[in-house]
Amino acid sequence: MKSINWRGLWTIYYKEVMRTRRVIFQSVFSPVITTTLYFIVFGAALGSRVTDLQGVTYMQYIVPGLIMMALLINSFSAAAAGIFFPKFVGSMYEMLSAPLSYIEITLGYVLAAMTRALMIGVIIFIVALFFTPLPILHPLWALGFSLLVSFVFALFGFIMGLWATSFEQFNLVPTFIITPMSFLGGIFYSLSMLPPFWQKVALFNPLVYMINGLRWAFYGITDVHPLYSGVVIVAFALVLLVIISWIFKTGYKLRK
Repeated sequence: MKSINWRGLWTIYYKEVMRTRRVIFQSVFSPVITTTLYFIVFGAALGSRVTDLQGVTYMQYIVPGLIMMALLINSFSAAAAGIFFPKFVGSMYEMLSAPLSYIEITLGYVLAAMTRALMIGVIIFIVALFFTPLPILHPLWALGFSLLVSFVFALFGFIMGLWATSFEQFNLVPTFIITPMSFLGGIFYSLSMLPPFWQKVALFNPLVYMINGLRWAFYGITDVHPLYSGVVIVAFALVLLVIISWIFKTGYKLRK
């Protein structure tokens, strides 16, 4: 079995992390400011009317969902942009001809995207502490769910970056799929507040399991069992890994 080219993997990872530094306001401060506005608008405005939700304050209730939304959106966008622009300008073909396997290329972009997303998630957590105390009952599970979701959506973004051939396609998924599914995934409400029919429909939204997994790690409350959350996330990751392997083996969207 061929050994991993650690230097090549590190080079891709380092390049992508430095790219984040060059656009730090857009990549870091912008999502943090947006999430802070969610705290102010939803937490302060609605929180004054919803005093208690499953044993925690409304402000506390929405924090895991907002952190999870930041993790998945930013890991997706970082990985998608990282691989899309080299393909768009043609420099990707040089990388494909380098002594790098698809595993090293994928991991370089995915780990860099995870780093950016987790950094934003930590900053949002710190910002949230200025609004409300945040007890974490299961810190290791919280870290595990955060890593898994960042990994999954970095893989998803990597695939979309390879698939997209235009800026319109590039923006299609985050605008029309991820953002609506995030808001419908239970960030600002409990599924128990929905009518029975829509509770069942919501269970087909994978983001419900991711958001509730982190909420359980924080407070021990959830709308779905944490085991189901873990199974859905791991299954999603395995499917994405198979798709990436198929793309590189067949050359789909890699060759003009």
